[in-house]
This record gives sequence, C-alpha cells and structure tokens, in this order.
Amino acid sequence: MPIVTIQVTREGTTPGAPSITAEEKAALIKGSSELLRDVLGKPLESTFVVIEEIDTDNWGWGGLPVQEFRHRRAARTG
Repeated sequence: MPIVTIQVTREGTTPGAPSITAEEKAALIKGSSELLRDVLGKPLESTFVVIEEIDTDNWGWGGLPVQEFRHRRAARTG
C-alpha cells in the first residue's frame, strides 16, 4: 500500500484560505496514483495520497525561518 505525501506551501494566499483548488488537488491525487501504477504496478485503489498545505511560518530554508532567509538574501543581492 503506497502512501504519497505532497506538501505545498501556502504562499501568496489569504490566511485560512486553501493554497490550491479542489480541482488541483484532484489532479495531484490522480497523477500521483497513476505514476505509481505505471512505474511500480501498484493498483489505484491501494494508493493513498495525502496533501498538506504548509504555512510559510512553519518551514525554514538555509537554517532560518524562510521569511528571514529571503530577507537576508534580498539584502545581499539588493
């Protein structure tokens, strides 16, 4: 039973609003399931897909919260 986890950042969205539409989520689920079927021979009905929407304050980059990392990078290249 394969389990696929897709994490999508919520960048550019209103707090509390979904970052991707229901149609986009359905396409991700379908595409991921079909990929596992085509590559590994896994039946569609045995594949689980989990989509997580991650707020930007809940992830980091380069050892820093992502917003701080971007601020510092912009200051260096500015």
